[in-house]
Parts: sequence; structure tokens; C-alpha cells
Amino acid sequence: MPSSSAARRTPWWQWPSTLSLDAPLVAVLWQELFARKLRVTLDWHDPVLIAFAVWIVYAADRWIEGWRLDLGTVQTRRHEFYIRNRWPVFWTGIFAIVVTTVIAITRLDGREFKAGFILLIPTLLYLFSHQLVHRHHPLRIPKEIVIASIFAIGCSLAPAVVAPENIPSLLVPVTLFGLLCFANCALIALWEKDVDTSHGQTSLALQLKDRRALIHALPWLLCVAGLASAFFDRSPTHPGAWCTAASGLLLGLLDLAQPRLGRETARAWVDFTLMTPVVLLFLR
Repeated sequence: MPSSSAARRTPWWQWPSTLSLDAPLVAVLWQELFARKLRVTLDWHDPVLIAFAVWIVYAADRWIEGWRLDLGTVQTRRHEFYIRNRWPVFWTGIFAIVVTTVIAITRLDGREFKAGFILLIPTLLYLFSHQLVHRHHPLRIPKEIVIASIFAIGCSLAPAVVAPENIPSLLVPVTLFGLLCFANCALIALWEKDVDTSHGQTSLALQLKDRRALIHALPWLLCVAGLASAFFDRSPTHPGAWCTAASGLLLGLLDLAQPRLGRETARAWVDFTLMTPVVLLFLR
């Protein structure tokens, strides 16, 4: 691991991943896509809340992970950042929690508040279980499945609460998005299997061992699934299928390029492959 500060200087294009800002942007884009699928308009507080909530969870996950490590063993720039800036990140997180709580209490109606609180429970259980209690338990649900499920449900929560009668029309796009998130997490685990081993973390890539080819195939399968979904449902309010296909293609191409790009470069760009809704949202 490079020891000089110059060797560890973070390139500008890695800062969104290092600061945990890429995942919140993905969440905001897909939330708006689901809202347009249901033909509903979200208030300003909905994207703000999902962005803050996702950042808090991602930052907490890395903060807890960084607490267990030291600069002599850490293998990634993002974890190194959270170790070097442990207490500034902690107080920033407290501020974000306070802001999120105030907005939720003052802006959400009863149904929205209840739905958000229900989703908060498995989120806290994930942090408590996978980072603190059951890190190496053989029967624990792979973290990639848990993260993808919570993330996909969270992005669709506000539109679903606004138009609960149209929830069935969200099942396919949200499922595809959840599988896309799973493929994203699984590929990261595959690229960083040596990192997880060094950090004492369990991942799906380490659990599958000789079946890792399935992970490489996931993006391409999702590209095909997205195209098939778009073909069978040609509604103009079904853009999630095209975004799934495009993101699956980009994920697959990034996976092919990863050995040449390197682990940290691929990790810095992987969440950007999920930002395909930005094209459709700008066009509309």
C-alpha cells in the first residue's frame, strides 16, 4: 500500500465515491423515475429525504467499518478517508440525522412517516447485524441482497405512498432496479474480495467461491431482461426497463474493463452506471 501522501492523493473523479455522494444521486434519479412511472409529482422534501437517508446509511456503514481498521491495514481510499476524518464525519452525520428528522416530522403526512419508519427498522438491523454482531455468521443473509432490497424499496417508497392504488405497476421496474443494485454490489464484492479478506469482512464473492462466473453474467442478464420488459410493455411511462438495460450494459462493460482499469477506478465509476435515468429525465 502506498505510504506517501502523493501516492494516496485522491483523484477528483473518485471524490463522489469517497464521500458517499454517488449512491444518494442514484437514489434521487430512480425515485423520480418511479414517480413518473406512476405519473405523480413529488414535493421537494422527498428527494432531499432520500438523499440524506442514503448518505447517512452509507456513511455509517463505512464509519463503523473504519472504526475496526487502522491506516496500516486499510486497503481503499474511501475507508482511509473515514479513518482520517472520523470525528468530522461523525458530527456531519449527526447534523444530517437532525436535518432529516426535522424535515420528516414537519413535512411528511402520517402515511409517509409510517412507511419511512417501517423501512428504517430493517436498515438499522442491517447495520447492527452485518457490521457488529453477525459479521461472520454462516447463516446471515448476504449483505449484497439486504442492501439492494432496502435501496430499491426506499427509492420507490415516496411514489408508492402518494399513489398506493398504482403500486402493482411498480413491481416489475422496482424488481429490475433491485436486481440491478444487487449486480452492482455483487460486482464490487468480486472486485474487492482481497480487500474484504484483509478487512475481515464477509461478502457474496467470498461465499460463492467457485461460482463467481454467475456474478459476471448478472449485468448482461439484466440488460436482456430490461430489453424484454421494454418490448412487452411499450407504455411511455415505462422508462425503467430501458434504464435497466442501459445500466446492465454499462455494468457489464465496466466489469470487462476492470482488470485494466484497476479495482479502485472501477469502484469509483460503478455507481455512475446506475445513473442512466438522468438521460430520460432531461429529455422529458
